[in-house]
Amino acid sequence: MTRPILYHCPDARSLRCLWAVEEAGVDVDLRLLKFPPRAFEPDYRAVNPLMTIPGWVEGGRLMTESTAICERIAEGTSLELARDEADYWEWRNWLHRSDATLTFPLAIMIRYTRVEPEERRLAQAVDDYKAFFGGRARSIEAALGDGREWLVAGRFTIADIAIGYAAFLATTLGADDVLGDASKAWLARCMARDGFRRARERQMAGQGQDDNSGLA
Repeated sequence: MTRPILYHCPDARSLRCLWAVEEAGVDVDLRLLKFPPRAFEPDYRAVNPLMTIPGWVEGGRLMTESTAICERIAEGTSLELARDEADYWEWRNWLHRSDATLTFPLAIMIRYTRVEPEERRLAQAVDDYKAFFGGRARSIEAALGDGREWLVAGRFTIADIAIGYAAFLATTLGADDVLGDASKAWLARCMARDGFRRARERQMAGQGQDDNSGLA
């Protein structure tokens, strides 16, 4: 059977998918790209016309949304919740919140600190969207305020991966100081997991024996 292909840029949103892969023990063909692909990887357009990361190709089908891909990876594992579990809809809400509410302001920060040319960088936008993220990250603190270890269901799930990635991304932007104490402790637990460590090691190792940087 052909392995799924994951197109990934180090520490981009596709890290959610690579982390989920490592947690679930899924065998994938990892393709490492330079960020942003629209500037450095013109051949990627043939795979994903949006030129966004991640790209997940399986059975001739392309998926481009990181949390949806995590749902695909988690299928049939303890990383997902079944519909008859009490926290199912809370879990689904966290999955949607991960990008629409939490990663979006961080993406604006990335644009105006790393992507735009120096003369077009906007310090005010960075400050404003850091505050935007901080306000919305209070939802994480509120959820963890009862002392729970993970966000839902009393176990680690892709909700922790999806939201954990946003919190991790904040650390790379100097925005983690807006996280509450419970959120910081939870993020430390997430980042201490073997699956997270393996994912980051794998992306930093570059092209391994099983990896291929060519585009399909």
